[in-house]
Amino acid sequence: MQVKFVNYIDQVNQFRRTKISNRNFLIICALVVGIIAGLAASVLKSLTHYIEHFLQTEFQWKYKYFLYFLFPMIGIFLSVLYVRKFIRKGKFETGLTPILYGISRKSSNIESHNIYSQIITSAITVGFGGSVGLESPIVSSGSAIGSTLGRILGLSYREITMLLACGAAAGIAGAFNSPIAGMVFAIEILLPEFTIPAFIPLLLASATAAVVARLFYTEQLFYLLTEGWETNALLWYVVLAVLIGLFSIYFARANFAIKHFFADIQHPYKKVVVGGLMLGGMVFLFPALYGEGYITIKELLSGNYSSMLSNSIFSDYSHVPLFIILFSVLTVFTKSVATLVTLSAGGNGGTFAPSLVMGGLMGFTLAYSINTLGFAQVSVPNFIVAGMAAALSGIMHAPLTGIFLIAEITGGYQLMVPLMITSAISYFINRSKFKYSIYTKPLAESGALLSLEDKDTTVLNMMKLRYLIEKKDYLILDCNDLISARMNDILQSKRNIFPVVDEKQQFKGLIYVEDVLRAVNNPESAQLTANDLMAPAPKVLLLTDSMQVVLEKMEQENVWLLPALNEQGQFLGFVSKTAIFNKYRAMLRRQADYMES
Repeated sequence: MQVKFVNYIDQVNQFRRTKISNRNFLIICALVVGIIAGLAASVLKSLTHYIEHFLQTEFQWKYKYFLYFLFPMIGIFLSVLYVRKFIRKGKFETGLTPILYGISRKSSNIESHNIYSQIITSAITVGFGGSVGLESPIVSSGSAIGSTLGRILGLSYREITMLLACGAAAGIAGAFNSPIAGMVFAIEILLPEFTIPAFIPLLLASATAAVVARLFYTEQLFYLLTEGWETNALLWYVVLAVLIGLFSIYFARANFAIKHFFADIQHPYKKVVVGGLMLGGMVFLFPALYGEGYITIKELLSGNYSSMLSNSIFSDYSHVPLFIILFSVLTVFTKSVATLVTLSAGGNGGTFAPSLVMGGLMGFTLAYSINTLGFAQVSVPNFIVAGMAAALSGIMHAPLTGIFLIAEITGGYQLMVPLMITSAISYFINRSKFKYSIYTKPLAESGALLSLEDKDTTVLNMMKLRYLIEKKDYLILDCNDLISARMNDILQSKRNIFPVVDEKQQFKGLIYVEDVLRAVNNPESAQLTANDLMAPAPKVLLLTDSMQVVLEKMEQENVWLLPALNEQGQFLGFVSKTAIFNKYRAMLRRQADYMES
């Protein structure tokens, strides 16, 4: 069966190489990716909302508080159980960071199981009340669709990367019915440098996914009624942007702190229990934290402000404006913790939707407070929309995605100026504190991030020492070897340097051919051992050394070659500047292919 499939793929490739130009074939592939990703987005949304509907309609309302407490932990447990039982051959990772890592370090290879495993685990997590979004999982699923198709067809790294980006764009487009935002997201996050031809496959994939998703799932996410924005509210938009920018800094710090807390818990099911109980308690007190949280934003956009306290134990105070304001502020900060706990405890989802919800709630709180306290009269829906764009821009470092996504999903194109102002200010406030977003910071710290600002450092960081070690043709001498006994091997060697090791392969030093030839004329040369002629290495390289450290050691000693050792001090081989430079040129060409995608 597999042989027939491979033969069929070969026939397809032979046909397309002779009948279809490479660019046109890539467009066809983008359409295929768009269709499949659109279907995946529809399945994910429908399955999640079915689980939510089933859980919330099968039980009497008076028991809801207790169910809210239990459901999130059950959802996280089922997600972790699925991964541990069914994802055995591959590694299961969530969020955008693994996608970026796959582009930079794994030849844009996203494991195929992500096509379905992301959908199953995220639907369970969110459907049972996990306080995260579906957008990141559908981006992962779409990326896996593009990557898998590209690998099956034997395409190049550049072409696979393009299809991966098409899948990510299609995922966003299908999830939000926003083709432009999908395309902008792929360009801004995955393809930060691109050529004009990249627009075509991205746009086609996004548009196709949006159409397919709309055929199966027609519910619009948000409805916004607005008459535009008033110039006298401009100052308040700036205030909102500053508040959200500062909040995005807090969110980034909370993200690393909560991840660190859960990283100390080794047993996966202990994480589930701890995280599930924490999340259940928060959802019990703040029902708006259940699932994505879009329902709350919809209610606020329609003017139902008392909905903030609906279904909560504080619902008796839903008519008190001051209590609504206080409860909204608490919900914003609790939402941030609930999201991070869900992810750290083992649930699958993303911070995309929570960013929108937190930004929308901050926009509502500010506008409602302004109106309630009599400082001015501003449009609450407008501030909700602007807050969503600002939060997405600050937290994700994606201002263009924030602007176009919110404009598309709300129909708020009349608010482009407030969207641009709030997004830009929020982004620059966060960027002034954190050079990298919560998605790219782990990659930057490990040297796996493709950077446009310092391409030399980026390429060097992408190189691993273990792949540059040469051992072939090097004659390895034991420290007790007689030089006279090994003279024939030494003279026939193609190298002029010989490593010396002991019986445990521990590296001891180096012997240079010049020293051997000089010692031959010594009357006592017959008794000389490798240990007698051995000289210490000027420096040694360790597998953990970065390429910058390797080059620094070579420059300090003015040498072209250094021995590499493992953690036990055993000799592995030599690393030369020639090998480094050859690899550097190859990686630079590969990075150029990525940037031209």
